[in-house]
Amino acid sequence: MRLKGETERAVPGGGGEGAGGAPDAGDAAARRPKRDREATRRRILDAARDLFGEHGYDGVTVRMIAARSEANMALVNRYFGSKAALFGEVLAGESVLREVIAGEPAGLPRRLAEHFVRQIDRRGGTPMSRMLDRSAGQPEVKEILLHHLEDMIVEPLVAQLDGPDARARALLASTIIMGGGPVRRLLGLNDLRAADPAELTDRLTAMFTAALAPITPTR
Repeated sequence: MRLKGETERAVPGGGGEGAGGAPDAGDAAARRPKRDREATRRRILDAARDLFGEHGYDGVTVRMIAARSEANMALVNRYFGSKAALFGEVLAGESVLREVIAGEPAGLPRRLAEHFVRQIDRRGGTPMSRMLDRSAGQPEVKEILLHHLEDMIVEPLVAQLDGPDARARALLASTIIMGGGPVRRLLGLNDLRAADPAELTDRLTAMFTAALAPITPTR
């Protein structure tokens, strides 16, 4: 029995050559299953991202993901192992913060500020923000969210910092980044959207600069 998305079909005009220089259909057929697997895996990830954003982690089942992606439950479990593991992979794929943090350390506060302001401008939120808003507090994904915070935000920030107390400074900046979630959920962002984006960016740059600067001991 073949699983949906795993069918193998020969494709005329493959890249290999048989006798007399003719295309080798066997080579094309060998490549086709890999393309099918990659496409099915991508559909599952896209469906899971949309559903987690719509309903939160607890409101989504593997059956729902399989139906939305036009795959079957066996394939979802085969590719990702569990709903929790799939949630973690979606998080890792959606996060752009690692790319925002990478680059010249001197420009890091400004890049973080610009990223923050871009998220404010996104009406309806990003797939990532919707997933986090609707899934925070779920015990099954608590460890996944902690690992995500470490791997995508805290550790990349620490790697950019010189001087003492790098982790404490990275955590302080992370508080600014992640603190936008509760504000968005409870108070909304209309007042921030009405503000001048350039001024917001300048203010946030100052906040991130202060958070990331070496801590001066008080006497």
